[in-house]
Amino acid sequence: MSTGQARILALTGYLGLLLWVVLWHAWLSPHPGLPGPLLPTIWGVPLLFPLRGILAGRPYTHAWATFILMFYFLHSLTLLVVDEGERALALVELGLTVLAFVGCTLYARLRGRELGLGLKKSRTP
Repeated sequence: MSTGQARILALTGYLGLLLWVVLWHAWLSPHPGLPGPLLPTIWGVPLLFPLRGILAGRPYTHAWATFILMFYFLHSLTLLVVDEGERALALVELGLTVLAFVGCTLYARLRGRELGLGLKKSRTP
């Protein structure tokens, strides 16, 4: 896989997840006991933290964005098991999260190698 393909994969998954989470919690299945904009804000804001670096194509940002993606991965897996009514919505979230995770990981690795970034091995005599 090339760096460009990994970047497209990362952007598609990440931006799709951001859009999906807001759409899901604002319109598709809003929580009846909470104010309307609360859940979309809670689930959307963490995805905004690395957004600038991801759009700029910074490999380091792609790498640490995967830690944020793990919250969405756990959320979707939990709902797949627990909530039968939102199973289809959680499946879409899981797919987008896995897409973003794989894309970000591959992009960080490939672009980091192109730029000469990485762990330097120490020479032992």
